Amino acid sequence: MPTRFTASQSVKIAVPQQPIPIQHYLRQPQRLVNALVDNSRFQQLSEEVFRLKMRPLSFMTLSIQPTVDMRVWAESNGIIYLRSLSCEILGFEYINQRFSLNLQGHLSPYQSSSGTRLEGKADLEVQVELPPPLSFTPKPILEATGNGLLKSVLLTVKQRLLHQLLVDYRHWVTSQMTEKAIEDNSGDLPILNLD
Repeated sequence: MPTRFTASQSVKIAVPQQPIPIQHYLRQPQRLVNALVDNSRFQQLSEEVFRLKMRPLSFMTLSIQPTVDMRVWAESNGIIYLRSLSCEILGFEYINQRFSLNLQGHLSPYQSSSGTRLEGKADLEVQVELPPPLSFTPKPILEATGNGLLKSVLLTVKQRLLHQLLVDYRHWVTSQMTEKAIEDNSGDLPILNLD
């Protein structure tokens, strides 16, 4: 019988004023994935679908490394959504066939007189049928350990988001402003004075 583990995490981020509003930045899902996950751990499968290779997770005596396909997309109102599509546990066929992961989250921009803030929430649920002897462990111990593990996964993602998102946003604004300056200047052809 599968054991179910759950965790939720919410986040609030104050966004410093920049020349380009963060809503423009959020319309590019790959930038958010970049802020959440190290480059070497994800692969873009399509415009909105990414394959994430999670860090190895230790649960009791098991060590597993899930690979999750996720859809990340932005609505016209600037809200970004993420949802897991599928999950695979490589190298552990017993668990892989008896494992399901469901991740859903969103990040929404809010304007106020004091500026812009982002608010988001992620919900993670895992169901797994554990092999013996783990399946004989008392359910409260399993659930406490599993829920704690999921909570730590979401907390790590939150910490990375808090640090990386605004850094990447600032870099993006700078590169956009530089590109615009180059485009604006390329229209001016120098006049040569041939005296």
